[in-house]
Amino acid sequence: MTLFGGYYRAWFAERGLLSATGCEDAAKVYLWADTDERTRETGTGLADGLMPGCHLEVHALEGSSQDELFHAIRKVDAAHSQAALAALSGRIGDHPAALSGAYREPLNLMQRALFDCKQASCSVSGRKSLLEVPPSVASGSGDHLAELKGPLPTSATFAENLQLEYLEGMPDAEIGWGRVDGAQVQSLMALHAASSDLVQRTPYIARMQAAHLLNAIVSTMRQAEAGKSESDAIGPAGERVVFLIGHDTNISNVAALLDAHWLIDGYQRDDAAPGGALVFQLWHRPGKPDAVKVFYWVQTPDQMRQSMPLSLAAPPASANIFLPGCSLSESGVPCSWAEFQLATQAALGKP
Repeated sequence: MTLFGGYYRAWFAERGLLSATGCEDAAKVYLWADTDERTRETGTGLADGLMPGCHLEVHALEGSSQDELFHAIRKVDAAHSQAALAALSGRIGDHPAALSGAYREPLNLMQRALFDCKQASCSVSGRKSLLEVPPSVASGSGDHLAELKGPLPTSATFAENLQLEYLEGMPDAEIGWGRVDGAQVQSLMALHAASSDLVQRTPYIARMQAAHLLNAIVSTMRQAEAGKSESDAIGPAGERVVFLIGHDTNISNVAALLDAHWLIDGYQRDDAAPGGALVFQLWHRPGKPDAVKVFYWVQTPDQMRQSMPLSLAAPPASANIFLPGCSLSESGVPCSWAEFQLATQAALGKP
């Protein structure tokens, strides 16, 4: 994240938002992180790369209080849980067992990695096969609106762990106990992408979990565009760059609300990969209406695995995002600022 912070500084400087070096623009950058230790540390890494030695503050709620910006659901009530259950069930034809057949090939690959066998199918005495885990959809508990259980979500967790081993730079002989390589990790992440799509991008669930966050994003942009304070904005008026440091689930939820999609080489479709960012840029265009461009930025798997320095000449991967509600057929597929606001209001169910 420190390497990514250095790239952000160069990108912002090239466009005149921040100076290229030094601390004089420190007051124009605002970072807000969730209260988890890992998100605070992510913010610190970004700050250290963005403005080395400037001691940028990473703002967060005091203590370990759950931040409703990133965790809108504190406790699921019965009505919302039942609605989420129906929405999730509806996306799979109320037939969770069918998921095992639809993803049979990557599930078998995961099974072979776990059991350390080379043949097409395998079993080990005393070990339970992934495909024996009963599939089901259940009402949520705690801050989870609905629960998907069975081979797919179980394998999704394994796949994400293997991806983290690869991206962290573990030796090949240690990734998945030496049983998978980088290409296989990417293939196995199809299981995580499918599970995340169902649990995080089902529209009803996404709206319940991310409406507050999307509203805060738009309010922060409106504050910048108007130059005066907005009650729901993150940070004070006058900031040029605002970072919201949360979780992959937040990115998936917000993207689902906007029907936003991307594909980056080395990852699965719509993968909210470690360190990636859903980026909203507000552009002032002389002689034209102000515009909004939306991107997904993430380091490539090789860049992360090898801790490659990033620069304008060696940038992270980037994908332009087309928003069906407002994007234009221009370079960068921008939305006009006015149409972007209308599209987000519609996504939030506002008149």
